[in-house]
Amino acid sequence: MTQPDALRVLLNAVSQGQLSPEAALDQLKYLDFEPIDDFAKVDHHRTLRTGFPEVIWGPGKTVHQIVQIMRSLHQQNPVVMATRIEPEVFAQIQQQIPAALYYDMARICALVPLNLSAHRPGSIGVLTAGTADLPVAEEAAVTAELSGFAVKRLWDVGVAGLHRLLRHRQLIRDVDVLIVVAGMEGALPSVVAGLSDCPIVAVPTSIGYGASFNGLSALLTMLNSCATGIGVVNIDNGFGAAVLAGQILRTGAKLRARE
Repeated sequence: MTQPDALRVLLNAVSQGQLSPEAALDQLKYLDFEPIDDFAKVDHHRTLRTGFPEVIWGPGKTVHQIVQIMRSLHQQNPVVMATRIEPEVFAQIQQQIPAALYYDMARICALVPLNLSAHRPGSIGVLTAGTADLPVAEEAAVTAELSGFAVKRLWDVGVAGLHRLLRHRQLIRDVDVLIVVAGMEGALPSVVAGLSDCPIVAVPTSIGYGASFNGLSALLTMLNSCATGIGVVNIDNGFGAAVLAGQILRTGAKLRARE
């Protein structure tokens, strides 16, 4: 049940006499955020404000903390995500939450309904320059899918073999937003932007030899691109790229609804 649905059910229960105002008030006091022991304040209103629920950043948290936050979020959200979860951490989470799923390449742990499908308008394409960029790209792709978007993947089409990319021009034309993931010199987003009429979200990765400076070289290349229509997120930030792509599509849907 989403946050708006939960609020509507609560108000209907009060109006129909199924729930007292006092009991409703007790439930409402944690509707905006909920304190979890002394280590977290779970933001239950984030979906109302931003269109997407809170997502758990895994590193730096104990298994106990991740489990408690996931359980709290799941009270209001059908999909709950925790990012950057290592396999051994997931094994411990699953002991306490057996329904948890693990997307190993993306390093995402999630609670997902059985009937999850693409229900938001628009589609997102995710491209990588190389195979080594896959973990960041899969973080983006899985995040987008769990957020309700249709995703098309295209791996290993970097500028070292441009013919591989050109063979898939139809995919580039078909999607509504493109997430382009590249390390090394980070040139792929510029090339893709010159072939596409949709927004490009560029993601630099920390893949590369010493002079790539753990992704800084790719980041600077993307920021200095001569191609237009490119937005750049931080190094290895596949999650942030997916949310930005999703917000672009949500904004487009809102504008169409006003017409």
